[in-house]
Amino acid sequence: MTDTASEGPGAAPAVAGATPADASAGPAAVTQLNVTALFAEAAAKSGLMWVQPPGDRAWPFWHAWADDTVYVVSGPGEQTLPWLPAEVVLVLRSKDNGGRLLTVNASVREVGPQDEQWAAATEALKAGRLNATDDVVERWSRECTVRAVTPFGAPLEAPGSYGAGSGAAPVPPSDATTSHWRPWHWRGRPRRRRGSHLPAGD
Repeated sequence: MTDTASEGPGAAPAVAGATPADASAGPAAVTQLNVTALFAEAAAKSGLMWVQPPGDRAWPFWHAWADDTVYVVSGPGEQTLPWLPAEVVLVLRSKDNGGRLLTVNASVREVGPQDEQWAAATEALKAGRLNATDDVVERWSRECTVRAVTPFGAPLEAPGSYGAGSGAAPVPPSDATTSHWRPWHWRGRPRRRRGSHLPAGD
């Protein structure tokens, strides 16, 4: 969860050192790839990827990769994700340089305690969860949403065929502000700057 991309929380990773594919190369450069192996390698090496619901920005999230499936948990005490429809877009980054590596369509399904996938999903998520407590799976079943996200179809972007855009998104609007125009100091601000004859406020 600590290894994040430099664009900020609302931006999918840009292509590091890549240029749009030559039109003469066409989609052949993509179809020559073993996309399943590439996706599995990227998902296993990097604990962070982005999900983009239709009409929304890309949301970063940590995940667990097991059984050719991306498992993700969100809710109270966990990461925040929006409502996800049945189909979304996943953006995977390169662990080596943080750049956009692979963009694919994916199906989304909620996994509950009654599902056959529940044990596999929660076991994988618990293993990847920092500071997981013994009762974390029970808490997930009561308070959180566990999803199985499965890639399908041909890649939208892959090595040799990237779009020209960076993937960066505007910073979401916020009403957050500071309560004071200057930082609070323990025992007040000094009357003079250290090493200066000028008052501290000048």
